[in-house]
Amino acid sequence: MALARRAEEAGFDVVSVFHDLLYQPAIYPLLLIAQATSRVRVGPAALNPSTLHPVELAGQAAALDLASDGRAYLGLVAGAWLDRLGLDPSAPVERMREAAEVIRRLFAGDTSGFSGSHFSLAAGAHFEYEPARRRMPLMIGTWKPRLAALAGEIADEVKIGGSANPDMVRVMREWIGNDEVGIVVGAVTVVDEDGDAARARAREEVGMYLDVVGALDRTITGAPPLEKFCFAGTPEEVAAQARELFAAGAKRVEFGTPQGLKTPRGVELLCERVVPLLRDR
Repeated sequence: MALARRAEEAGFDVVSVFHDLLYQPAIYPLLLIAQATSRVRVGPAALNPSTLHPVELAGQAAALDLASDGRAYLGLVAGAWLDRLGLDPSAPVERMREAAEVIRRLFAGDTSGFSGSHFSLAAGAHFEYEPARRRMPLMIGTWKPRLAALAGEIADEVKIGGSANPDMVRVMREWIGNDEVGIVVGAVTVVDEDGDAARARAREEVGMYLDVVGALDRTITGAPPLEKFCFAGTPEEVAAQARELFAAGAKRVEFGTPQGLKTPRGVELLCERVVPLLRDR
């Protein structure tokens, strides 16, 4: 809560919480963050319809929106590491389309029902309470062209998770095919006055994500360079990375955990030293 308040005071626009498989569910810290802030948007980055039914996804988003007075967004992703749960990862685009439609109907108060190949909603089903808003802003996380194209039809934002690569932003813009949909880039972040120490720590932290996304970046051949998959270095170096992403067309940048060698200090450096360098972008 204190870190979120500090980020809001410093001028950050969004505070998100990751929801990776088997880590702490995002909804708990998000509800606390909603209570501790008054301006920033808040949301999970991201939930997935393979482990949580769209009705429950909609319910969590609606609860967060009520707790934050209408500042929530819902981040969805097809999901990684699903094999650990014995889940079928096939048809991610169709599954995402149907999940988003169920969620849309619940927020809109559409009681006509829905029947899909993966999800259904009985006629007459609706929220048994009044949501804060009748439309929930949607962010879809993906590295794939077909899911990006779907996001271009139904989402407000597309997130490239685990990336700090401007070239990938340009590729994603082509895949989305809709200039109204914002591109979000987020990755492990380690900022410190000692740039070498920051990069060493980032190299340790980014390993688990490189296993998933390292081969998905179509702009890179050979060994993936560290700077393309994380934000690491001095405040000035991290700000320079973010500036390159904005210049490539990113709408916003998410500075992911652990933020620094120690999280409180990393957040403070982002607030004190990085944000001021980005305000005039």
